[in-house]
Amino acid sequence: MILPKEEVEKIADLARIALTEPEINTYTQQLSDILSFVEQMNTVDTTGIVPMAHPLDAVARLREDVVSEVDQREHFQAMAPQVENGLYLVPKVIE
Repeated sequence: MILPKEEVEKIADLARIALTEPEINTYTQQLSDILSFVEQMNTVDTTGIVPMAHPLDAVARLREDVVSEVDQREHFQAMAPQVENGLYLVPKVIE
């Protein structure tokens, strides 16, 4: 598939990317090559092939969800400038 130069310019405009004329030509060719490769991959018969979530049959090692540290909230809140009901008070930053 050949991507029109105007499409690359439109994509660059939407992404707020300023491209020079040589860059537009380069990206037009590269994106066209990628789309052609995708078209080529779409012609492959994948009937009966189960989609996979990951290329490796790796199993995530899970650990027990247990408390491994001592509760130090009181210690850290003693150093805080402002605390109320166990919560840190901070200045408003969004108007």
